[in-house]
Amino acid sequence: MSDTTILGIDPGSRITGFGVVKMQNSRATYVASGCIRVADKPLAVRLKLIFERLSEIVADYTPHEVAIEKVFMSKNPDSAIKLGQARGVAIVACAQQDLPVFEYSANEIKQAIVGRGHADKQQIQHMVNALLSSKEEQEDAADALAAAICHGHTADGIAALAIQNNQLGRKRRRAR
Repeated sequence: MSDTTILGIDPGSRITGFGVVKMQNSRATYVASGCIRVADKPLAVRLKLIFERLSEIVADYTPHEVAIEKVFMSKNPDSAIKLGQARGVAIVACAQQDLPVFEYSANEIKQAIVGRGHADKQQIQHMVNALLSSKEEQEDAADALAAAICHGHTADGIAALAIQNNQLGRKRRRAR
């Protein structure tokens, strides 16, 4: 995965974080990040604004791939449903542009960034800032950048395994 731009999304019905990184030789470089804040609007308007803003972000930064956090089941079913709707809108905004969308659980992202699946928000922010040598990121933007970095490292690992498997297959064929 050389020179691949990845958009990470931390979906939320009130605040949706986004982060863009460029992966070059397994190293993530900061491109952009921010938050789409829609808390004071009715739900339908919030979803529309999330869709429109993410569509603009995709047009502005032309990512090759998208990483988005999966929905977790919370104690409040109404909140989980609204989160799922915001997540769906985010996925459609990217899919409409024919971008591949990859999904990661919060624990997968935390494991990839901090090294343990139950890290807290401050640990994620600290590691994202350290990995990207970036300014102090807002919580939701840091989570989105973490999703993008997680995908970049996961995709690099899968590509490396594919190369190893191809090389191993060639060695086996030659040995026959």
